[in-house]
Amino acid sequence: MNSDVEIAGDLLAVPHLLPPAPEHPDTVAAFAGLARRIAADRAGWTPLVRYDATTRWYHRLRTGPGYEVWLLSWVPGQGSGRHDHGPSSGVLTVLDGELTEHTGTLTRTLPAGTQRVLAPGGVHEVVNDALEPAVSLHVYFPGLTAMPMHAPRCSPTARDLPVG
Repeated sequence: MNSDVEIAGDLLAVPHLLPPAPEHPDTVAAFAGLARRIAADRAGWTPLVRYDATTRWYHRLRTGPGYEVWLLSWVPGQGSGRHDHGPSSGVLTVLDGELTEHTGTLTRTLPAGTQRVLAPGGVHEVVNDALEPAVSLHVYFPGLTAMPMHAPRCSPTARDLPVG
């Protein structure tokens, strides 16, 4: 007699033995994964992109329980201005082109494929400093309800420079 226990059949065919699949993302990592899945589906977002030389173009791509996804385009020279996202966290993913992010004294170049996690209340500015248009995807959770603007970064003027 064999003492090994064998289970007949496919365990995956017995749904009550599997943990339930989440209905929607509920962690920062899951929202970053959602952004990567959307980014990989170029046929789903590329036809929607528009470029507008007078203002940044944006399109709400998707909403879900407690979150929303936005698609933005940036022609050279366009920027967001210094702002935060109120109580919302976010994941910014650069889909095409290159963007520059300014946070306090730090400046980052964000090439296509880069993801940045944005904490609630974190102040930053995003600009297209490149010579080509750019496209980005933004996931906000909870959905974006506020985007307070902040004073522009100050650069030294002639009167602020030391004489000598």
